[in-house]
Amino acid sequence: MNAEHGMSNSEVRSESPVHKGSSSVAEGRTPKRRFDLQPRLVGFAIIILDIVDTLSKNVVGTHLAGQMVRCGTSPAANYAEAQSAESRKDFIHKMKVCLKELRETSVWLDILSRKQMTSCPERIGIAIKECDELISIFVKSIGTAKRNTKRD
Repeated sequence: MNAEHGMSNSEVRSESPVHKGSSSVAEGRTPKRRFDLQPRLVGFAIIILDIVDTLSKNVVGTHLAGQMVRCGTSPAANYAEAQSAESRKDFIHKMKVCLKELRETSVWLDILSRKQMTSCPERIGIAIKECDELISIFVKSIGTAKRNTKRD
């Protein structure tokens, strides 16, 4: 199972685009695969919005809804920004912003889960699992980018 995409490795290989300009196919080597997190982050944002739609319109529900909308949807937009970073340092900074927002979302999901404030607790479980996986991906990506900076 591929943690980055939530599907089997064979499904990822068949759906993942090959890096443009790669000559490895012509040379008989297995082409490098590019994994794009953007669709996964957009999907995560949609799950968060679906959960928010189920919250009560009272003071607590409204407060949590606002927090969840902000931090649960921002990783998708911030990741898009990171893809256009002006330098590796800028890329790492933008990826850290994504990670920060995912960690905040994790806390709000935990609160919602413990308080049992939604009519769809199974969606919260799915969101918590996806959030944890995305956090792991971002931690690893940031670490790799930092190591690559030291090599330059």
